[in-house]
Amino acid sequence: MRSTFVRCTSRLLLGVSLLGALPSLALAWQPEQNVEIVIAGGPGGGTDQLGRLIQSIITSHKLLEVNTVVLNKGGGNGAEAFLDLKMAKADPHKLVIGTNNIYLLPLVAKLGYQWQELTPVAAVAEDDFILWTYQDAPWQDAKAFYEAVKAEPKLRMGGSQSKDVDQTLTLLLNRTTGSKLTYIPFKSGSEAATQLAGKHIASNVNNPAESISQWRGNQVRPLCVFSREPMLYTDKVAGEHSWSDIPTCQSQGLGIDQYRFPRTVFMPGGVSAEQRAFYVELMRTVTQTPEFKAYVSQNALVPSFIEGEPLKAYIEQDTARVTPVFKEAGWLRD
Repeated sequence: MRSTFVRCTSRLLLGVSLLGALPSLALAWQPEQNVEIVIAGGPGGGTDQLGRLIQSIITSHKLLEVNTVVLNKGGGNGAEAFLDLKMAKADPHKLVIGTNNIYLLPLVAKLGYQWQELTPVAAVAEDDFILWTYQDAPWQDAKAFYEAVKAEPKLRMGGSQSKDVDQTLTLLLNRTTGSKLTYIPFKSGSEAATQLAGKHIASNVNNPAESISQWRGNQVRPLCVFSREPMLYTDKVAGEHSWSDIPTCQSQGLGIDQYRFPRTVFMPGGVSAEQRAFYVELMRTVTQTPEFKAYVSQNALVPSFIEGEPLKAYIEQDTARVTPVFKEAGWLRD
């Protein structure tokens, strides 16, 4: 047992040395069989891309002695993956890559699980949300846009899916601004971007990566970002404009200081503290690789890493904020 532990420790520390000055990993447990990485989304989507990147980094940097297997279980907006995780109680060889859907879905549907029955590992990054409009829209900033919305309630906000993050943010905006913006669900953020570029809707709240092509093509423009501080990225993206040039929505008077989308990693319930700690440090190491940092930069993600009690507090605060919105919309399950 001791020789196996030393061999695994050496392998992981070798990976760390390849990555630079990363925290040392004090390991009391290691995977004994192949690790299954379940993606709570379909092939090709953002969650799928992240899960496969994590697998690639683990493999290329030899961070595990066992193999990793990636499976897509995106049915029910990820519910299939989360139910599978619940059924795998105490299995330390299974991870699920998801978003805030893992803890918000049980609020709106009877799915047979609660997030507290599972084990949070980490949020490895966050997505900012941006309020976009079409390029030659008559309003020049977010404040003017919402004045127009109040004067003309029939203006439409497009977004990805219904009863999901885009619609939730739209309802939060209606709640804080007193507006009655109509939400139109599309199959994806990409489709919402296309609809906005064609002026079929007045706005959307896409993530940066979902609308970057239309911004570069001079078809849409950002009005504000739902963040307390401007975005980090100063390189020019569209003409002379960078992500950091986008004003915050709070500074535009929209009443929401921050709204973000966590990229989460969970384990089944019933695992040990040592097993959870192993994957926390594994994910921390993954996020410090050049490949992961490049992915975060290319997609203009927020490079945050949240685990332990701060992650539980994050989940609880996010849930508390949206629950009244879900209730007013009639979404809360009985």
